[in-house]
Amino acid sequence: MTTSNCLHALRAALALICLIFVASCASRQEPPPTLQVAPAPPPAPRASHSTTNQVRASFMGTKPAGRPTASGEAYDPNDLTAASKTLPLGSIVEVTNPSNGRSVRVRINDRGPYVKGRSIDLSKRAAEEIGLTEEGVGRVKIRRVDSKPAARATPGLSEARRSKPSEAPSSKPNEPSASDTPALAPGVSAISASAGASNQ
Repeated sequence: MTTSNCLHALRAALALICLIFVASCASRQEPPPTLQVAPAPPPAPRASHSTTNQVRASFMGTKPAGRPTASGEAYDPNDLTAASKTLPLGSIVEVTNPSNGRSVRVRINDRGPYVKGRSIDLSKRAAEEIGLTEEGVGRVKIRRVDSKPAARATPGLSEARRSKPSEAPSSKPNEPSASDTPALAPGVSAISASAGASNQ
């Protein structure tokens, strides 16, 4: 074999190797691009049922003690109660004095105050708990704790039942009682006794 023939065979072999390599590269499939998933946004904060408002408050002294409130009970200066024009009767409200940070929970049992610019009227004890008695009127923070009205019994029903003694049903007039009916002899029925009485 001549040198030229060897060179031709070598070139052909190299060309064949190159074609095989190119074909293998072309047939190789590239992996699909990786999808990047964006992180989920953090959950939104849950809305709170209790809202805090800053309003102007006053307090009731001892003068109206015993006066009936809108809930039907008498005003007691030593109870932790308050009057409001909008909050439901029986709801529980937390009142905070922002000047000293003291708080007290009161129950709404009356309507008022009917003074312009005031939203809540505290009992004397509630005002003392947060240090409002010295100023008399001041701004407070109100947070509704429980808005469910308290169940109220029918007024006067239990008292009426207690005041009226139980009365036995009265017997009808001209109707003989059991004590007026004479005892019958053994073997004598009521029919025969009444028949004998009519024959007499």
